[in-house]
Amino acid sequence: MNYRSELRNYQLEQHNFRLRLAFMAVLVLVCFSILGSRFFFLQMMKYDYFQTLAENNRISLVPIVPNRGLILDRNGVILAHNFFAYTLEITPSKVKNVEDTINEISEFIEVSAADRKRFKKLRTQSHSFESVPIRTHLNEVEAARFAVNRYRFPGVEIRSRLFRHYPENNLGAHMLGYIGRINDRDLASLSESNELSNYKGSDHIGKSGLEQYYERQLHGTTGFQQVEIDADGHAVRVLSSTPPVPGDNLILSIDSKLQRIGEEAFGDHRGALVAINPKNGEVLAYVSQPTFDPNLFVDGIDSESWKALNESIDKPLINRPMRGIYPPGSTFKPFVALAGLEAGKREPPFTISDPGYFMLPGSSHRYRDWKPGGHGLVDVQRAITVSCDTFFYGLALDMGIDRLTSFVSHFGFGRKTDIDMKGEMSGLLPTPEWKWKRWKQRWFPGETVITGIGQGYTLVTPLQLAQATAILANKGVAMRPRLVSSIQEARNGVITPNPAVVVDRVALDPHHVEIVTQGMVNVTLPGGTAASVGAGSPYAIAAKTGTAQVIGIKQNEKYNESKINERHLDHALFIAYAPADDPTIAVAVIVENGRHGGSTAGPIARKIMDYYLLGKEPPPPVPAVDAAAVNAPEPAHEEELHD
Repeated sequence: MNYRSELRNYQLEQHNFRLRLAFMAVLVLVCFSILGSRFFFLQMMKYDYFQTLAENNRISLVPIVPNRGLILDRNGVILAHNFFAYTLEITPSKVKNVEDTINEISEFIEVSAADRKRFKKLRTQSHSFESVPIRTHLNEVEAARFAVNRYRFPGVEIRSRLFRHYPENNLGAHMLGYIGRINDRDLASLSESNELSNYKGSDHIGKSGLEQYYERQLHGTTGFQQVEIDADGHAVRVLSSTPPVPGDNLILSIDSKLQRIGEEAFGDHRGALVAINPKNGEVLAYVSQPTFDPNLFVDGIDSESWKALNESIDKPLINRPMRGIYPPGSTFKPFVALAGLEAGKREPPFTISDPGYFMLPGSSHRYRDWKPGGHGLVDVQRAITVSCDTFFYGLALDMGIDRLTSFVSHFGFGRKTDIDMKGEMSGLLPTPEWKWKRWKQRWFPGETVITGIGQGYTLVTPLQLAQATAILANKGVAMRPRLVSSIQEARNGVITPNPAVVVDRVALDPHHVEIVTQGMVNVTLPGGTAASVGAGSPYAIAAKTGTAQVIGIKQNEKYNESKINERHLDHALFIAYAPADDPTIAVAVIVENGRHGGSTAGPIARKIMDYYLLGKEPPPPVPAVDAAAVNAPEPAHEEELHD
């Protein structure tokens, strides 16, 4: 029996145990060292970072939306302001079934079909975690009724929101514009301009007109509150607050009374009117008819109202003064006459014998004058007064299209006026280069001929026509037109003027300007094409009537109004400035399908000038009379192009 094999080596076992114990001790020490190092890193090196995270879990930044700036006319009449109202809002992400919730809400508060449609539309434009209004403008009773039952509707709350309001309703709607909910396009634009943070909590932004152009000034600066919240997300206390800075107020050059007179003067007619102070470029009236109520857009316009506006044959949403484009017709003639005088082509005592038509050398085609048989002996001044087409046909041909368009471009034709609104059209001042680029066709002499009477390719906006008239009244000095005369800081009431800016100067012979002005003054005197417009005026009016074709008339046809659809009748145009010797107002009026400038557009301009210069308000409406018998109307001119 081997007893030695049964004996244990305690010394070896003890050695191995000590090795294992030492290893475990080192392992534990290493682990604690790593853990201690991690604790040190987190609590010492990353202290600020984790303190910020903890504070963010405890503190919430709540934006405070600033009051939007007011818009006032030159006399302090408020045209756009704000008011607070209760809204009932749903946060879709916090509601199990939105439709069921709305149905339950309707048991306590009326929710119309229009409210539901608007909610669905706004919901598609919002994120699920954003609250969307289901009812706006709750009264005190409705707000109290819901507050009592608030516990039944998680994810639904009453908020107080700021709403925009236009107290004069549709007055100057195209000029003022409107605000609407911020969409993805607006967010992208704000992000590009690094202004997104300033719109935290804001739901609306300027969409058109002055509301859009002066959005930065009107919006103001968003404020913030640091609010301590508990584990359930409820506010405990306000830790700090940065107050919002309200938006600045816009003070317009517009006289709201003058604006209303202009809009009412159109009656049922469609068209546009712009009145400018030629000395400083201030816009005194800005009329686009028909108009609309911008209040419809504040809460989100309902589909029925949008359809009615968008599909109306009268196109009430078009900003006609700056986006409507029309042939200038005979209102173009004073500028052509001045071009001929400055170029030495028609210096007095130059005269022509008008047979009632004009013919190009070597051509049998007759460019007809509006007066059959012609006007007899005509000089440049009389050509303006009686609107002699034959005179201007020949003058345009003698000038040549390049020299003619180069000169009249100084009066703003063919380019934007840069008024303080977005979306302006530039019109068209045609040249051979333009035609070749557009159609790859050469320019014909016949096209130059009809350009001389404002027909053919030439197109203008009513705003351009008013600006051109103002430049003529200001003897060649072009002032940039502007609607906002000054901006008032809401914080301190300091008013900063919007300075007058000279954008162009054309050197004109004062004698030539006087010839054109006198010819235009004679337009409103007996024998002129707007004699009834100037009748009884205590101040001298320099004016020019015009008509612009809507459809072409063939060479051997006569213009017969009784056989033409109302929408195809000629447009009526009228430009004027007064007092003629020292003008303080320049006006351009276009009445769509109004037929004759002197009988339709002229009386509208007279009402504007009478109120601005004399403070005289228009008399009550009287039964319409046929003013065509009093004025010498200008039938439409042919529009066919011939070489």
